[in-house]
Amino acid sequence: MKQAPMSGFSNRFLCTMVACALSLICAACAPDAPPASTGVRPALPTPQDMLAQVRAAGVDAETLDVVPLRDPQVEDLRARAAKLEAQADVVGAAQSIAQALAMVPGDPELLQQAAEYALYQQNWKQAELFAQQSYDRGPKLGSLCRRNWTTLRFVRLARGDAVGVQNAAQQLATCTIAPPVRM
Repeated sequence: MKQAPMSGFSNRFLCTMVACALSLICAACAPDAPPASTGVRPALPTPQDMLAQVRAAGVDAETLDVVPLRDPQVEDLRARAAKLEAQADVVGAAQSIAQALAMVPGDPELLQQAAEYALYQQNWKQAELFAQQSYDRGPKLGSLCRRNWTTLRFVRLARGDAVGVQNAAQQLATCTIAPPVRM
């Protein structure tokens, strides 16, 4: 018995169905791929919240801290910056810290304060630069170290760098060293 030849439409339909079935079989055998990135970054805290969290990271009475002696003129500029910040003049506070840095270039504490004001202003490049310089020149432990890495974590979060955020969190954990037991 002879069968009627398949029409062009039926032949294409059959080929499409076979291709779909093969694709499904191949997909079922393939290893699981990581979920595709949605391109959506986690929400950033407000500048005020970021600054508060950076500073809170530096507060811990149970750890060892290295605190250098300060120049009185630099201390005056730091006090002025704090006063301006309290008046919501972050730009003025940043300028005071810039003046102090001109007097004592490379001071890790001043560099970190400059990083915090840049973070507040969402100037990610400057915040990262100052925080990294502060860490590189600082004691690499204690409150300053924690503030450095918390700042760097926020910068990387703002850039959508998940690996960088994780690295900053790991580095942050290395900043805390318990003080020696006193008898």
